[in-house]
Amino acid sequence: MITTDEKRFILANAYVPEHSVDLMTSVSGGEPFLIDGYFGCRRGEEIILVGYPLQHKFDVNELGTFVDQMQKKINPSTISLIAPELSKQFTSSCVENECDDYYTLNIHDRNNKKGEGRLSSTARKKLSIERSTEMGKAQGILSAEFIEEVQPPMRVKNLLLKMPTFVNRSRDSVVLNAWDKNNNLAAFYVVDLSARDFSAYVIGCRSKKCPIPGASDLLFFEMIQMSKVYDKQYIHLGLGVNPGIERFKKKWGGSPTQTYEMCVLDFRKASILDTLRLMRAHT
Repeated sequence: MITTDEKRFILANAYVPEHSVDLMTSVSGGEPFLIDGYFGCRRGEEIILVGYPLQHKFDVNELGTFVDQMQKKINPSTISLIAPELSKQFTSSCVENECDDYYTLNIHDRNNKKGEGRLSSTARKKLSIERSTEMGKAQGILSAEFIEEVQPPMRVKNLLLKMPTFVNRSRDSVVLNAWDKNNNLAAFYVVDLSARDFSAYVIGCRSKKCPIPGASDLLFFEMIQMSKVYDKQYIHLGLGVNPGIERFKKKWGGSPTQTYEMCVLDFRKASILDTLRLMRAHT
């Protein structure tokens, strides 16, 4: 567990979305911890570690030493690790690996108004935007529709399904809804305002059954305006994910500003392999 002061410290120094304590605990179902400037969550024998240090400059070798110490001290079954860079020590042992870039948007840069000029007049006329602190039946239906249609990776699916838990738990979460004149939900965004310096776009969906061109753009514009009201310096747009999502983020002026690597270390698998090697050595 972490103290109230430790949570404040994490959010005051946060610079990636995974530094959000409420978001990470809601999604992982684990208990938060803060050790040597690293934030993470522990769920039983599983460790989720955010390898973006809060107190000091990132060093890939120092992170490797820290992970080794955690393995020896806690003896977890798995460590799910994200960091700006991972050493070969990890990448050669990953059972799951991913590389990407974080995108951010400086909302106070006057040059970042590309998307605003392309806002659909149809969307403005047909949709009304609501800021809400809860998720209900309409968002659940749209989430299920998105999962069935897109078949997203398991991590994305899990993130979306955990959103009601996160929104209910966090006082700093906001659901932006785009409703049409018949009270149909055309799209929604979940935004996290907990970090001191930035707001974070967590996830969003738009309806294929009630399609209104420009619904996502209208929500994006609302997210920018809300972030200014809350005196944020920038918006964290998350990962690039794929070329289509990258183009949407760049359209609004977002740019890649931080590298991202993910690795899942499965120590149970390693121990089985070691046992097999030992058996072969004695035959």
